[in-house]
Amino acid sequence: MTGLVLMENAGRGAAEWIAQHAAEGPLGILAGKGNNAGDGFVIARHLQLLGRQPTLLQISDPEGLSGDAAANWNIAQQSHIPCEVGTPTRERLQEFAVLVDALLGTGVTGAPRAPLDDVIRQANACRAQRIAVDIPSGLDCDSGEPADPCFQADVTLSFVASKRGFTNENAAPFVGRVIPLSIGVPLELLQAVDREAETCR
Repeated sequence: MTGLVLMENAGRGAAEWIAQHAAEGPLGILAGKGNNAGDGFVIARHLQLLGRQPTLLQISDPEGLSGDAAANWNIAQQSHIPCEVGTPTRERLQEFAVLVDALLGTGVTGAPRAPLDDVIRQANACRAQRIAVDIPSGLDCDSGEPADPCFQADVTLSFVASKRGFTNENAAPFVGRVIPLSIGVPLELLQAVDREAETCR
């Protein structure tokens, strides 16, 4: 299965959940430069198709995008999805009813660096409903230890399954309600991972 297929499945599933359950009103998608950002671009496209009006808040320079993320950025541009490039102000973030965190993914370790650190702090201070894509930015996927800062999600849409680190009690204030979403990974592989996890306990 190619990365583009998995990204498409992930983004579409997340968009469908958001369209059905997220608060009404303006919806901002915070995007970085990795595959998590690519998921955000797919989410924006499908939210548009579902009748919502998303705005992409592209924090990183789009020229730095590569691979599947770059492909979906180009699709988003051709889809004429509203996009603002650069670091949004606190006043701008306050205008959104929903903020979707597609800044950093599962492969990132350590504390978020500038300008993402400031964006995360500003987002956490907003009254908006906060939804994390796969994992809250700043949370270690395996240990569940939050960095400073860490996106404080009301809901985390976790692809494939809940992450190991989510069981850490220190993760609870940041992941919020965890919703596992299928992205089409074959059942046989999921069962094999479950068996491996059982032997590690």
